[in-house]
Amino acid sequence: MIRSKSVLFLMILLSTVVSYVFTGHPEPSWPIAQIDDYVLNIIVLAGINITLAVSLNLVNGHTGQFSLGHAGFMAVGAYASAWLTQVRGKEFLAALHFCDAAAPVVAFLLATIFGGFVAAIAGFAVGLPSLRLKGDYLAIVTLGFGEIIRVVIQNTDSLGGARGLTGVPIRTTLGWTFAIAACAIYVAASLVKSTYGRGFLAVRDDEIAAEAMGINATKYKVTAFVVGAFFAGLAGALYAHFIGYITPEGFNFLKSVDVVVMVILGGMGSTAGVSVAAVGLTVLNELLRQAEQYRMIAFALLLIVLMILRPQGLIGDPVRWFKARRANR
Repeated sequence: MIRSKSVLFLMILLSTVVSYVFTGHPEPSWPIAQIDDYVLNIIVLAGINITLAVSLNLVNGHTGQFSLGHAGFMAVGAYASAWLTQVRGKEFLAALHFCDAAAPVVAFLLATIFGGFVAAIAGFAVGLPSLRLKGDYLAIVTLGFGEIIRVVIQNTDSLGGARGLTGVPIRTTLGWTFAIAACAIYVAASLVKSTYGRGFLAVRDDEIAAEAMGINATKYKVTAFVVGAFFAGLAGALYAHFIGYITPEGFNFLKSVDVVVMVILGGMGSTAGVSVAAVGLTVLNELLRQAEQYRMIAFALLLIVLMILRPQGLIGDPVRWFKARRANR
């Protein structure tokens, strides 16, 4: 545990120091002068998708639930943070006058955290009543939540309505993206390996037996839901401040399906697997951009083949795989 904390701290500290050396500002924006803008966009989107996939894996993979509303939490985080920095931007920056030149960066960080907390509150509000359900019923409820969020945003003029919210400050950098992705991976892995996190696995393996042993299954499911929603909100905030323009249609049902596919493809319950799958599907999305109408067909065929040939996912649990290989030698 101590070693993991040290690695995470050094990753974030190194990104900050390197950025300061190259840019003169303590903002993690790693030296990217030699990277093409198009390639940089794909890398940043891949980092955002890693955060989304890891957070959903905590619910779908480690706790054994099936959520189809992750895009809704992403939308909550995106619009909450964008509202703070764009709609209320002048007042917000004026309140941070004591930070002087670093005020825009501090505003972005606070807005990102604010988006995560608002998404976590939404996750609690949805999870507490709905996570008493199981299987298809839970999937339908979470799908309905995602659509409710999208429709509410479409009819809220202060958030831009159906035309979207423009002029969001561009603050997301490569460093911030992967620093938050590293935090998501660390939190998910540490939480599952902790004594408390074993309750997630017990609920996933056999909820009835877990409750018979005194485990409050609803409590553990809601906890996983809230933590997953928090990181989905952070991913939404990063996305909003990277694109600079967000619309409700950018967080529709198909976005939730994309994240679910990443989790299934990488292996449900495998943090490393879903991270790799998030990168792979981000690249695949770009390769299929010229054939957008066939993208979902390609994803469906990919899932069918995967369920037949390798139901544990392309990667699954790499540690267990490595141990099995060593044992067979």
